[in-house]
Amino acid sequence: MKGSAFAPGSIGNVGPGFDVLGLAIEGLGDRVTVELTGGDARVDAITGVDATLVPLDPQRNAAAIAAIAWLRAHGDARNPIVTIDKGLPLSGGLGGSAASSVAGAFAAALAMGSETAPNELAAAALQGEMMVAGEHLDNIAPSILGGLALSRSVRPIDIIALTVMADWRLALVTPDVRIQTKAAREVLPSTSGRAVWVQQMANTAGVVHAFATGDGELLHRALDDRYAEPRRAALIPHFNAVKRAATDAGAFACTISGSGPTLVAICEDDDAARRVASAMQTAFEQVGSIANVSPIARRGVHAV
Repeated sequence: MKGSAFAPGSIGNVGPGFDVLGLAIEGLGDRVTVELTGGDARVDAITGVDATLVPLDPQRNAAAIAAIAWLRAHGDARNPIVTIDKGLPLSGGLGGSAASSVAGAFAAALAMGSETAPNELAAAALQGEMMVAGEHLDNIAPSILGGLALSRSVRPIDIIALTVMADWRLALVTPDVRIQTKAAREVLPSTSGRAVWVQQMANTAGVVHAFATGDGELLHRALDDRYAEPRRAALIPHFNAVKRAATDAGAFACTISGSGPTLVAICEDDDAARRVASAMQTAFEQVGSIANVSPIARRGVHAV
């Protein structure tokens, strides 16, 4: 009656794919353990990155909410006792709330011995994600499926694993600032002009094809966000200089990871990614930053 799961972090949007594309990150993620009880739900312990900032109240904790949602959706009246080991920061743009939610739902499924289906996991995880970041699946989908994932629809839920042919590397640099997802969404308009959304659709299709074929030159042209990035750039100190430093150092392209403040540069290989990450940190030097170089995670949430 106990299950433990690890869910990878993710890059929301992947440039122009606002709320519909997400990319899983190898090595960075959250681990959640769920034990079932006939008593009240509770969060026993939280360790790791930003642990003191994560709510212990199970009604406000994304992992616990998702675990409860999974249990209730599958006719189980028991409650979860949750422990969390955070590998992802809060408000870092790396899909931390989504990873905790996905891991919470999957751990609950393991604890009760039930089979899992991606859309059902997404439905339970979304309940936790909504507490923190709103009703969207672009981080949840890759955290479940791994690789590049498409959130085709939220109502009804429809998430799809996309082809990733390229063995590219991600240079992830997080400056020492925090951006709440909900606040970052508030700076975005509810509508945009036809020319913008036509180009945005073309760029999103180009990004998908670039990953499917390993075409770095196409990615360079297509990873161009005309909707969120121009408005969120002002929330990130030295954004333009850091983005320029990434491409000058050899990245195919650089953009905001999710709602930020992390910037992600997509690179040909490890050497290029390390060089790019160093250049980005130099451009961020006035605020300080943390860098990670990571492959794309080929596997989503799994038992540990």
